[in-house]
Amino acid sequence: MTQHVVITGANRGIGLSFCQFYLALGYQVTAVVRQPSDELTALNVTVIDNIDVSQADDVTHLAQALTGQKIDILINNAGIFHNESLTNMDFAAIELQLAINALAPIRVTHALLANLTSGSKVAMITSRMGSIADNSSGAYIGYRMSKAALNAASVSMAHELKGQGIAVAILHPGFVQTQMVGFAGDISPTQAAERLAQRIEQLTLVNSGTFWHSNGDVLPW
Repeated sequence: MTQHVVITGANRGIGLSFCQFYLALGYQVTAVVRQPSDELTALNVTVIDNIDVSQADDVTHLAQALTGQKIDILINNAGIFHNESLTNMDFAAIELQLAINALAPIRVTHALLANLTSGSKVAMITSRMGSIADNSSGAYIGYRMSKAALNAASVSMAHELKGQGIAVAILHPGFVQTQMVGFAGDISPTQAAERLAQRIEQLTLVNSGTFWHSNGDVLPW
């Protein structure tokens, strides 16, 4: 039976590369976006658009569109990135990052619980910038807060879903050359998606809730 992967934030960057990767493996791919890119629409994937994952009504529409469809892998990839510090503060940007980076993956996973069955996997695309132990420079207050919150919630979900046979991965992609970071970075979105997919492949109920770098290293909280 064809495996089904659902990917949020799939119109560019790592999300688009995830679509290309899983499509090449023969998966049924569902891409969830606000607005599809030309690169995405050129692929043989199902696109569910006009979905802002931070909005409850949109996520309800997403769940309705996927009614009755089993999801083998759910990749919560959508995210935003800003930089606030004590000398450059923007509370609205912090709140937006919390809504999209921390709350939205929980909202989506909760809405799609009926689609997940024993053996399904949930991948949370987070960041090592959510690690408190790894913070040696400060700043990026909202982004760090949002990813730390996502990490905490993901561990809780890993515990709660284990009894249903559903595993959760908490994954840092690496420093990836995407629009989000002005195309700085040391690996391409294609490389990041391939490495992240390896971590998802290795995900089991035993290591569910682990915070991984895409290279396989376990990261500190």
